[in-house]
Amino acid sequence: MNQEVLLSELQFKAVRSSGAGGQNVNKVASKVELTFSLDDSLGLSDEEKYLLKQTIASRLTKDNFLLLQCDESRSQHKNKTLVIERFFKVIEEGLVVPKQRKPTKVPKQVKIKRLKTKRIASEKKANRKPPEIN
Repeated sequence: MNQEVLLSELQFKAVRSSGAGGQNVNKVASKVELTFSLDDSLGLSDEEKYLLKQTIASRLTKDNFLLLQCDESRSQHKNKTLVIERFFKVIEEGLVVPKQRKPTKVPKQVKIKRLKTKRIASEKKANRKPPEIN
């Protein structure tokens, strides 16, 4: 992953924020939307692209675009830096290869202990019943 190349491939669009904020919301386009095309990226290898398509599939559009937005701050510049940080965090988390799980066996003593406690509980409940008189 080449961060400089990825940074040059990002497309930004500033739009008006939603929600409360007075007149400033109506005048200033402080919300920043980031668009990144996974298929057209030169900063990622083919293996990295494949892995990202698997791990962050729920965040991608049908055309394999990653869309992020930020309107936390009233400053457009600050929102842009926040959305860039969020982008790199998503990419880094998506490139982490999950560890293979090694199947383990339940130890014999654990099985014996479970059966023993089960038998004790069964006997305790059986002793609660009134005796059968024939």
